[in-house]
Amino acid sequence: MKCVEACQEEMRVPPSWGEHGYGGRQPWIEVFKIGDHFLPVLCQNCQNAPCAKVCPVGATFYSEDEIVLVDQERCIGCRICITACPYERRFFNWFDPPVLEEERNIPYSPDHNIPKRRGVVEKCIWCRHRIKEGRLPACVEACTAAGHRALFFGDAAEDVVSNGDETVKLSELLRGRGVYRLKEELGTEPRVYYLPPRGGSV
Repeated sequence: MKCVEACQEEMRVPPSWGEHGYGGRQPWIEVFKIGDHFLPVLCQNCQNAPCAKVCPVGATFYSEDEIVLVDQERCIGCRICITACPYERRFFNWFDPPVLEEERNIPYSPDHNIPKRRGVVEKCIWCRHRIKEGRLPACVEACTAAGHRALFFGDAAEDVVSNGDETVKLSELLRGRGVYRLKEELGTEPRVYYLPPRGGSV
């Protein structure tokens, strides 16, 4: 659960309502136990994202590096995108999220969505503020720091991914490993790939 803890801390994940939450917070990353293994499910960063298609005001959009973001200054809180997401990875701020004093004067950016606000949609944005600094998402760093090294992040166009400990070619990591994507039959073109368990770990 180190990935979940890191996500909550880094992104100041808001309180949960009506969903299964972790420590009372929205489950931006939800970890499912399947037999002896675990499946972390987060925003799949679909390249044919239903959430982006249905947003009536363009609040859900693609950044220049193709990460699906939410502009909370444009979001009108209609929640249509929540219904459209087949992965159930979008959440609504029903309450006034806690805002630290030092956050109140931070210029707003969809790359971080701080300070948080009530009446808008939230989701994992792959820690885009960290990516722009050349860092890995917090969940990836935390997983590696915990000794698991199960999460990788990278650039498909450059064919390179890293978990912070090792850097490999994406094509080589996926080749012949029985890779799969969640609900890819829906045509959402998710950018999250899963490898089957190997050697007793994921």
